[in-house]
Amino acid sequence: MILLLNLLLLTTIHQSNLIPWSATRKLSWDDFKASPDPKSPNAALTNSIINIEFSFDDQTLTYNIRCSFDKNTSWVRIRNHNILTHEQGHFDIAEIYARRLHKAVKEYRFNPKTVNQDVMDIYQNMMNLHRQAQTLYDKETDFSRNKVNQEDWLKKINQQLNDLKAYANYQSVTIKK
Repeated sequence: MILLLNLLLLTTIHQSNLIPWSATRKLSWDDFKASPDPKSPNAALTNSIINIEFSFDDQTLTYNIRCSFDKNTSWVRIRNHNILTHEQGHFDIAEIYARRLHKAVKEYRFNPKTVNQDVMDIYQNMMNLHRQAQTLYDKETDFSRNKVNQEDWLKKINQQLNDLKAYANYQSVTIKK
């Protein structure tokens, strides 16, 4: 049995529109392809996607996690270095939660009778925490305008990425009963 969980239905997203998270490949304004939302006061919007695909049998659970930036649903109205750095912070926070998802699933005690619901619950919980972190990031940085808090957040993000480095490799993971 194979299941796919994600923030958006991947069937509506072409893979060519997605940029996988990478420590060496940072976002540029050319990556933001959507038209700005006329109802939004935001200077830019980063749409990141965290998904997990998994399969299982009576003895094993195998999964892949992806963290991607969606070019066709991310947009920009005001282009400057501070805003781009802030938007990169949003993408980096998504990577933190992809790693936390990997950690949580890896620590999961595999039960073939409940695995489907268990993984869905782990995923939902992690996505709720992810959304809360993204909201807090915008609130505390005032959408990049509070320079001191923005710098503090960037340090915190980098520290968390470093602390979770052991969970960065979340492709083709297998857990045995």
